[in-house]
Amino acid sequence: MEKTPSQIRSVAKALKIIDILAEARGELALHEIAEKLGLAKSTVHGLLATLKSFGYVEQSPFTGKYKLGVRLFEIGNIVAHSWDVRVVAAPYIQKLVDDLGETVHLVVLDKGEVLYIDKRESQQSIRIVSQVGMRLPAHCTGVGKVLLAHLPSSEVKRIIATKGLPRFTKNTITDPQALEAELAKVRAQGYAIDNEEIMDSLRCVAAPIRDYTGKVCAAISVSGPVARLEGERLKLAIDLVTQTAANISAGLGYREEAIKPACSP
Repeated sequence: MEKTPSQIRSVAKALKIIDILAEARGELALHEIAEKLGLAKSTVHGLLATLKSFGYVEQSPFTGKYKLGVRLFEIGNIVAHSWDVRVVAAPYIQKLVDDLGETVHLVVLDKGEVLYIDKRESQQSIRIVSQVGMRLPAHCTGVGKVLLAHLPSSEVKRIIATKGLPRFTKNTITDPQALEAELAKVRAQGYAIDNEEIMDSLRCVAAPIRDYTGKVCAAISVSGPVARLEGERLKLAIDLVTQTAANISAGLGYREEAIKPACSP
């Protein structure tokens, strides 16, 4: 446990007890908690009594052992509901627009289509015709491919069966096996590129956003003319988009070291 000059020892010890009980994923006896903390049982008993009085810890009337209390569940729900992806993402989206000078979109998957829930417009002369509330097919958009890539294969097949794979440009992927290979590539590299697949001369770079459970809940993209998103500038866009997605995910409570999501269907 890292200590800082301003740390209050009793609070730090109480929080460490919560961590220990969380890691145990069950009940622990007083002596077990004391051993893990390296403290006297009398000291730990006082801390547990305080946590118990506030509902953060519960004690079994049968075994006398301790476990996490319902108050933590209540607080966890409050925190989870406050993690609105649009609110968390807003400052990061604006910074991405400022840094790259291209249009940025935030989308979710809804009924097998991508639904645009936020957009920040580029000040460049050529702009993207899109708007919040607009829907587009998933198979031919960068954000859509990112979201499809993190669904079970059975769900992807259901969406294809329902929505089809209509062609929009000569680059649109219309073969299910080719799309499957593309989604595997997206999972492996951590981002997707729409290479003029829904609109000629338009390129998009997209990356997944994860919530606190590790689930991909949204995607973010940078869109612009192919002439502005190629070579070193395309590499820069990939770096900035993937880092922005990671920052938003962290803001939603995602911790890669704590959660190992099963990304591959």
